[in-house]
Amino acid sequence: MPASNSGTTRITVLADSDTRWKWGALTASRLAGRGAVSGAAAVSGEAAVSGEAADMRLDGRLLRGRATPTVRQLDEVGVRADSLREVTAIEFLREVERDAPDVIVLALVGGAVQAVLHGLARLAVSLKRRPVVVTGYVGVVYEKLADGLLLRHGADVVLANSRQDAERFRAVYEGVGADASGVVESALPFLGGAAYEKHDPYTVVFAAQPSVPDSRAHRTYLLRRMVQHARLHPDREVLIKLRSKPGEHTTHIEELPYQKLAKGEALPPNCRLVYGNMGEVLDRTDLLVTVSSTAALESLHRRIPTAVLTDLGVREALGNHHFIGSGCLASWDEIDAGYSPEPSPEWVARQGVAPDGTYETAFDAARERVASLLARPSLPPITPYYSLTTAPGYLPGILARHHLGPDGAPLPGAPAEDREPGPVRQAVRSAARGAYRHGVQRVAPVIRRMGEL
Repeated sequence: MPASNSGTTRITVLADSDTRWKWGALTASRLAGRGAVSGAAAVSGEAAVSGEAADMRLDGRLLRGRATPTVRQLDEVGVRADSLREVTAIEFLREVERDAPDVIVLALVGGAVQAVLHGLARLAVSLKRRPVVVTGYVGVVYEKLADGLLLRHGADVVLANSRQDAERFRAVYEGVGADASGVVESALPFLGGAAYEKHDPYTVVFAAQPSVPDSRAHRTYLLRRMVQHARLHPDREVLIKLRSKPGEHTTHIEELPYQKLAKGEALPPNCRLVYGNMGEVLDRTDLLVTVSSTAALESLHRRIPTAVLTDLGVREALGNHHFIGSGCLASWDEIDAGYSPEPSPEWVARQGVAPDGTYETAFDAARERVASLLARPSLPPITPYYSLTTAPGYLPGILARHHLGPDGAPLPGAPAEDREPGPVRQAVRSAARGAYRHGVQRVAPVIRRMGEL
């Protein structure tokens, strides 16, 4: 879908966490008609996202904040970019004003998407041609459906990861009188990898989540059940797949990492904590166990037996209610007894998981939509649903968090940088971000626990 005279489509991904960078970069790859990085391919470089191909240039911009990924997290994702650096929202907008790419993929939390959309809407008036704007969700949408969707309205393309999501997204937009034509059904861009084959030893993988469950008692319970399963089945390997190391942040805050909880447990030799690319871990998985991680969809795509735990209840707060009807709900007692869930083909088909081979065409509609927009001589104005007419008490606060005024212009006193910060400023930023992360992960939980006494 080349748009530039050189025949190369320039795509910039703006992301605010490791998982959103993974989603955004691989979405860019899919839109350009290239494969995704999965499993061993992420290591070997096979199908890697890179500017080596003449049809796409990928530039990565990481929105500075609490969850800005570390070098280790970026390496674990296994996605390469032609350029990659941290920016604020205002720095990003000024960069677009100087040299607009063909396509922008906003892989951000909803409020940040809305802020950038209003900033781009203001810039578009002075640009020779504004970029096509694409956004969406990293995984399962099981909470804040209306809030998150309306904050993403205004993008040219709002990707839905499944048929079910596409129907829900359009219903929300149409229900408030907003244009729903930008909703395009696709799938999660990181599905893939080899189809399941049994392994020796039989390997059970628990996909941990940063914020689900959120209590020490429940997280300790899950850890002890994993240890118990390993002891009951000494012929099996039990791997606890962790998202981040202590001090790192992901899309959600992790106040009680399993690494810390595990220090108080005597792990048997066949039970280990592991990091790494989820695709590589799935390459050796015989049973994927989780509370509600998107990893369950990756596992189902490969036809790997998948169990979504019911031990802590089937509740909206846990997100496992999304899997009602999937055939995957199970308890540790059932898993200990040898139960292996059989997924419902009908449910799987509605979730954008396509083990039948149709996944390769899942992005055709999105690719065609973006190509048709790039082929137009001009694009219509960016018109988010939220404005000073529809949400005068809500929108200004969202924009102000990113130092933007109600008209999308930088607020007085906002950073006025138009070049890379010097070494001193970089050191100050790094120290400030470290202090903020320490406060969020170490100090805030202690204060909350003291308040509960």
